[in-house]
Amino acid sequence: MSSNGKPTPQPPAGGNGPPKMYQRPIYRPQQAPAKRRRGGRSCPFSCCCCFFWTALVVLLLAFLAAVAGGAFYLLYRPQRPAFTLTAARVTRLSLSPSATAPALSDAIDVTLTARNPNKKLAYLYDGFAVTAATAANAVPLGEASAPGFAHGAGNVTVIRATVSASALAVDPAAAASDVKRSGELTIALDLETRAGVRVGALRTKKIGILVHCDGVKVAAPAPAPPAKSKKKLAKAAAAVAPAADAPAPAAAAVDDAPAPPAAATSVARVCQVRIRVKIWKWTF
Repeated sequence: MSSNGKPTPQPPAGGNGPPKMYQRPIYRPQQAPAKRRRGGRSCPFSCCCCFFWTALVVLLLAFLAAVAGGAFYLLYRPQRPAFTLTAARVTRLSLSPSATAPALSDAIDVTLTARNPNKKLAYLYDGFAVTAATAANAVPLGEASAPGFAHGAGNVTVIRATVSASALAVDPAAAASDVKRSGELTIALDLETRAGVRVGALRTKKIGILVHCDGVKVAAPAPAPPAKSKKKLAKAAAAVAPAADAPAPAAAAVDDAPAPPAAATSVARVCQVRIRVKIWKWTF
């Protein structure tokens, strides 16, 4: 019933009332969600920002390193140590006459002078591994070792070593060309070690260095005098001795006299100091 007391008309049963008009839905273009739209536009921007800040940090670190290096150089004026080969002497040299597998035995005394030209820096050396070879065909002449030391500022240290080899197998053709029993030998000398720098109480990490002395000419030992036969020695002893019971002269001992060593050669050869860098299995 209505508010005025009259009955409200009801639609006839069966749903046959007046037809309803069809309304076409209004088309509204759908927009992407806000989160997806923001994410799609911010991805390139994030990459650019990341690259920009990374490059900026790298440039800043490089600038700080350059400033620190320049300040260190101006304050300490670092210089490389200087090594000079001052003397070398061959005391023993023999090569077996075999044409297929010659064996070399030798001994070479070397003396080097190490000088630290820095006024505020000190070098710390580990033990030295000393090797020698001929300059032409790199025939090995032996090896030796020398103790390490602390090289103070302005200090001069003398390094002595004896490079030797005993029955060392060498290449026949190279040995026949380079190893001479008389005259001069041209050799190359290498000293390998690890060295660090000390500045006051601060010590740096040690790195490998190589001291290379090339074109060193040393004299081979003089050959032994020819041995005299026993008959000639007996006749000489009989002619010189005044009595039958006189002792044999000292000249008889020359039969087994070894070859005298060569005189020490004053070289004064300035050696090169190279830094050895090891990357995985390779050393440069």
